Amino acid sequence: MSRYDAIVVGELNVDLVLDDLARMPEIGKEILAGKMVYTLGSSSAIFASSLSSLGLRVAFIGKCGTDMQGDFVIDSLKERGVCVDHIQRSREWPTGITVALNFGEDRAAVTYPGAMAQLQLSDIADHILTGALHLHLSSCFLQKKLLPGIPNLFKKSKRLGLSTSIDPQWDPDDQWNLDLAELLPYVDVFLPNERELLKLTRTTSLDEAISCIRPYFNTAVIKRGTAGSIYLDKEQAFHQPAFLNEEVADAIGAGDNFNAGFIFKYLLKSPVVQCQKFGNLVAAVSTTVHGGTGAYSNYDNLIKIAGKHFGYAG
Repeated sequence: MSRYDAIVVGELNVDLVLDDLARMPEIGKEILAGKMVYTLGSSSAIFASSLSSLGLRVAFIGKCGTDMQGDFVIDSLKERGVCVDHIQRSREWPTGITVALNFGEDRAAVTYPGAMAQLQLSDIADHILTGALHLHLSSCFLQKKLLPGIPNLFKKSKRLGLSTSIDPQWDPDDQWNLDLAELLPYVDVFLPNERELLKLTRTTSLDEAISCIRPYFNTAVIKRGTAGSIYLDKEQAFHQPAFLNEEVADAIGAGDNFNAGFIFKYLLKSPVVQCQKFGNLVAAVSTTVHGGTGAYSNYDNLIKIAGKHFGYAG
């Protein structure tokens, strides 16, 4: 029996969220924030925390510093039941941090990568991968040393018998140098949002983008925010409308929670329509509180919140 249902490879950082801004900052001027939240950040860590909260056995591979922020990241993951034995601590590089500025439903963010950018393929041992059923990776472009090795990581994972998923996330350098033709045949579930997919395929319409990846992907789930999500495989396509929250606290981590909800049901062998619907639901529940991990503590708690806010009965 495998030790873990999922191994998550990815970046680790804290989020400093500044909310209730009267406007976005301007150079040379100062504004005040009405709220501040200091919480676990990073797409990969939010996914891992959420997947573990839903009830699966999750372990994490990544790097953070030997500093207070690193302690906070490690403690936050442990509190959610994530195995942190394979997280490396760097004395040379501090833990990454993202400062997020929320103005209404708009958001700007500045990230210092720190230790997260130092993870590389040689840090990921085969014996750790073989202890899991599934591999998930997020935020390719923040992990610059790992980026060239990502196709090989997925090839190796498939060779070792794991199912796989990836959420590429945004490229701060706007280069989008990820070889989808090489990578996607080894990805079971490809989880970009619409803007990321357009950038990755260098196209201007969703139909064009889908045509570009169709020869390579197995399953793709395209996140579209309040427009819901689109599921695609070689034979079928489904649009699933979003669960709309009229009182959004913030949307930080909503996409990562979608990933967690989808992969949770996927690993339970649920029909793909159920996977997609549950992903939309978990994403919506995550927007009911600030930060990406504080909305629910376990599966039953999530269903209760979903019933209250969205009339969901399971």
